[in-house]
Amino acid sequence: MLYQLYEAQRSLMEPFADFAQAASKLFSSGAMFSQMPMAQRVAASYDLIYRLGKDYEKPEFDIKTVKVNGTDVVIHEIVEIDKPFCQLRRFKRFTDDEQVLETLKAQPVVLIVAPLSGHYATLLRDTVRTMLQGHKVYITDWKNARLVPLADGEFHLDDYINYVQDFIRHLQAEYGNCHVMSVCQPTVPVLAAISLMASRGETTPLSMTMMGGPIDARKSPTAVNNLAMNKSFEWFENNVIYRVP
Repeated sequence: MLYQLYEAQRSLMEPFADFAQAASKLFSSGAMFSQMPMAQRVAASYDLIYRLGKDYEKPEFDIKTVKVNGTDVVIHEIVEIDKPFCQLRRFKRFTDDEQVLETLKAQPVVLIVAPLSGHYATLLRDTVRTMLQGHKVYITDWKNARLVPLADGEFHLDDYINYVQDFIRHLQAEYGNCHVMSVCQPTVPVLAAISLMASRGETTPLSMTMMGGPIDARKSPTAVNNLAMNKSFEWFENNVIYRVP
């Protein structure tokens, strides 16, 4: 029921959001009513209503070029692997400069595992742009679960771990090996994925970088940690987890 109520609210707010956007422009600087008293505050209020009600679409990475050794290198995005819940996205680099091209070929491969926690992989746009100057870059581009057909099944932690392992094996097959960088939420499944590979005697990545993740949640506990310790599994099942249609 909660999911249906959310969708109903979103649909109900959509026309009001469109109206608020138009009204905000009318009171903005240089517009028809911009000289009226309190015009800026009215414009800001309408803009807030618009932002609360609008449907946020997935932004693009929009990385067109990067500089490598002082030379502009063209970037082309490619979906290397397309799985039901995630795409492995590659940022392929092109240049006509033979010396720079040799440099690009010699640079290492890195798999950036982006968070699957309510926002898009484009949150790491600047990280990707920086890494492209010295690496062949791949990133996990998680899909919006609401857009995944029910026929594609469920997605659990073990599926997450399997996805990471599949992506690592793919890069190892193509390049021999790779580095792995995980940011925030995926640090735990990445650690599990590589640990399981090691336990089976598989080749593991050259390095594993884990940034800002809850590897040992007992260290520097926060209010979130205290909540987890003071509530039962049943409480979380009844109050935090909700099954969508």
